[in-house]
Amino acid sequence: MEQRRFSGKGHWYHETQTNHRSDEVLPLVPEAANVDDRFLLDLALPEEITAACENWLHPARTLCGLLFPLRVQVSRLHTLSAYDRLSTALTVAQACGVQRLCNHYAALLTPLPGPDSSRESNRRLAQLTQYARQLTCSPNIIDAKAQQQLDEVGLTMYDIVLLNQIIGFIGFQARVVALFQAMLGQPVRWLPGHHIQPHTEPRVSPGAWQSFLPEVELRFASARQMESFVRWQSTAPLQNVSAVLSHEPRVLDCMGEILTNGFNDAGLSPLNNDSVKSAIELLNQSPDRFSAAQFTPLLSAGIAVEQAVTLLAWRAFCGWLDRLHIALRAGE
Repeated sequence: MEQRRFSGKGHWYHETQTNHRSDEVLPLVPEAANVDDRFLLDLALPEEITAACENWLHPARTLCGLLFPLRVQVSRLHTLSAYDRLSTALTVAQACGVQRLCNHYAALLTPLPGPDSSRESNRRLAQLTQYARQLTCSPNIIDAKAQQQLDEVGLTMYDIVLLNQIIGFIGFQARVVALFQAMLGQPVRWLPGHHIQPHTEPRVSPGAWQSFLPEVELRFASARQMESFVRWQSTAPLQNVSAVLSHEPRVLDCMGEILTNGFNDAGLSPLNNDSVKSAIELLNQSPDRFSAAQFTPLLSAGIAVEQAVTLLAWRAFCGWLDRLHIALRAGE
């Protein structure tokens, strides 16, 4: 797959293959790298909303530092560099069409040295980009071949777990930012006519689930891995995947805290409301098109702002969970 990158590092539009013309690309916004809140990217929320969401916003902010630290030490078992991580994040942000995220991750990526120009490095980056886009937009096409291709370009078991967490997390972040911008009456997409393909809803097959990656072996697990596995193995949405995700225990812990602290009591009764169903569907499939036109009808239907935010953020989190189940299952 041919690697393409417009104008060196002068734009946030970064893909391996694209049919978009370079004149459709927005210029980079360098100041987007400098934010106090790395999850909400300095969106100014009303105090009552911040307080209502703090239980899940806090671990989400922590994840930004864990997944995208200022310095990344690569090793034989952990090969994803800072460039790999941010390039993947930018790919997902582009696929979601949430420009605030695109500007932020592009600005973080720009000063970093890219991989060498060898055929192997180009193939590896192209594979990372393709996989990130597929899992984000069309998760149900992820199969044994896609999983094998990650192995063929040298990703380790730890890399694959981390890569899937990054993709799921950025999709969650994109939808949360889109949700809050809609609540504030701000546009998500600032680029008129820039078409983003709708995302396919992830469908998790019922029945037994088995990972294609080995679970953490309890006899060889570190104390930190064991602690994380024991903590989350009985939490319903994480039961299947906790033994695999505990390869990266700090990330799993934050994910579990988002789930149990913020969404454990997410009211699901409004799901029967047509306006809620429409809002959830659009936020999941086309976060770049989500706006006040979808959020305001929820309030008109008598749903409190805090409840509407929590419900929609919960559904965005479910998309992250579903993609993990699809990406890590034993391929067919």
